[in-house]
Amino acid sequence: MLDLLMTGRAATDDWRYPHVGDLMWWFFMVACHQDPREAIRLWHDESGRLVGYAILGEDPSFDCQVAPEHAWSGVEDEALDWTEARLAVLRQREPGRWDGPLASGARQDDARRIRFLEAHGFRYSGEFAEVNMLRGLDEPIPAPLAPPGCQVRSVRNEPGDIAARAAAQHVVWQPWTVGNVSSDDYAALMRLPGYRQELDVIAVTPDGVTAAYVNGWLDPLNRIGDFGPVGALPAYRRQGLTRAVLLECMHRMRAAGMDRVSVSTGVNNAPARALYESVGFRVVNRYLDYLR
Repeated sequence: MLDLLMTGRAATDDWRYPHVGDLMWWFFMVACHQDPREAIRLWHDESGRLVGYAILGEDPSFDCQVAPEHAWSGVEDEALDWTEARLAVLRQREPGRWDGPLASGARQDDARRIRFLEAHGFRYSGEFAEVNMLRGLDEPIPAPLAPPGCQVRSVRNEPGDIAARAAAQHVVWQPWTVGNVSSDDYAALMRLPGYRQELDVIAVTPDGVTAAYVNGWLDPLNRIGDFGPVGALPAYRRQGLTRAVLLECMHRMRAAGMDRVSVSTGVNNAPARALYESVGFRVVNRYLDYLR
């Protein structure tokens, strides 16, 4: 699945296919709250090569990605049919949990995918639309200066650090599903392919609070990194901690051979957009959300 996204990006453009970091986090969310064998469907060609996948996420959400040479040959329709059938089972099995509208999305320049969604009854919502932002790593990267006494470092593979990182995720993202992460869940993330501990950067206060964080992900084929999720505890925002972890992760990505780094945030999240712009990001695309 990771290779499908990287080769798809290489053959098309930066945004038509999600970054592998997005897939890693989506897979992690599925592994936390569902059985991946029931929530992910794969398609292979006659030689056994993976050519497409679909993910049914909580809330519920639908995503499908298909290799360029097989795009719009029928896999997308099969993927949506599978999603609808699976969702019907879940709504009957767990009434209330899966009753919300089915969400999906497309980049604003992906006209074919937008037509596909609209033809199947999806309509643009705007509630969760995002801007995609990009920064070159060949440009100067400021030093990651944190407030006095604070440490900017990687998460350690130790129970205390893992618990603190999971707790920060929970506080920042509740009541959304992405915040439902336990210490055991986070320890499992650290064992997944594609996870790089040196890119899981945190800011720790003098009294030991994990106050801000960023997960960094690498696409070595396209030489582009990605940030996500990014967050800070409410009591520690606007103090330079999130900026410090972003800059530190940029330095580490450049050392790992990346040429660029991307990040996404809500269209209406003005504080986050201002933060990213302050460290050199610019808007290059939008991810449009559709509901049905």
